[in-house]
Amino acid sequence: MYNMLYSTMGCDGMARKVRKQVYIEDAQERQLKQRARALKVRESDLIRKGLDLVLRQQSLGQPDRRAWKAELDFIRSRAALPAGSGKRTWSREELYEERLSRRH
Repeated sequence: MYNMLYSTMGCDGMARKVRKQVYIEDAQERQLKQRARALKVRESDLIRKGLDLVLRQQSLGQPDRRAWKAELDFIRSRAALPAGSGKRTWSREELYEERLSRRH
């Protein structure tokens, strides 16, 4: 169990810390201790920095509508292409032979 503190601004403009209690997994604790030692910082500082990173992400959990529109446009453009004859012009053996010839 860890006590996690984060800064908020009081009405006087001074940052104040609010106590939060969180549970983390054993592996997270080991990694947190290791990273804090390596960086020569307090574990609480790393926790606050991690929280800041998460809170800064604007689209956390929200789909990127531009990416989805681009994907939909691509799918529609592919669907508009004429269909092939449905018959392949190669055999599995020919592909295998071609692959082997490239290795030698």
